[in-house]
Amino acid sequence: MEQPDYSIEQAARSKGFLRIAGVDEVGRGPLAGPVTAAAVILDPEALPEGLNDSKKLSARKREAAEAAIFGSAEVSIAHCSVAEIDEHNILRASHLAMERAVAALDPAPDYLLIDGNLIPAGLTLPAEAVIKGDGKSLSIAAASIVAKLERDRIMVDLAQQFPGYGWERNAGYPSKQHREALVDLGITPHHRRSFKPVHKILYQEQSAGS
Repeated sequence: MEQPDYSIEQAARSKGFLRIAGVDEVGRGPLAGPVTAAAVILDPEALPEGLNDSKKLSARKREAAEAAIFGSAEVSIAHCSVAEIDEHNILRASHLAMERAVAALDPAPDYLLIDGNLIPAGLTLPAEAVIKGDGKSLSIAAASIVAKLERDRIMVDLAQQFPGYGWERNAGYPSKQHREALVDLGITPHHRRSFKPVHKILYQEQSAGS
């Protein structure tokens, strides 16, 4: 199994860049909740153990990795709200969250490794897009772990306020329980109205009410 390493960062360091931030976001697919991004600058002298694409790690390993990241790296986290997702679109919203995470690093990074194939339009620093970066770059893997755990915790909190949708387990993704609850319990303020399954129910409610 391919493991992320520090070689992409080393290549940037060999060009004179010293503050290299890995940037990733989580939460494009859910029907509810914010999109969350993290930016992480690892210390090359103290690389955390156990970093990988957050989806490939067990919950216990993710939490151990997160503690190691916060113990040795510079980390910032940012979000884009449901209202902003509906106003822009999910791709732009995920890029906005990334831009905010980068802007919150102080002092600023001098080079960015962005997970995916696009560099967000609002980023002016030298940057490189890395497809499937969370499986290639340790810095991006670290950002993926931090963003996922942060967003999962937000969804657990929201699940207590809006029980029945299973957000504490599905993190707002369209699981069977979540889709059934949308029909049975209706739409919450945390649902993305621009997303098809939510929009469809809204439209049906409006038609029934008119």
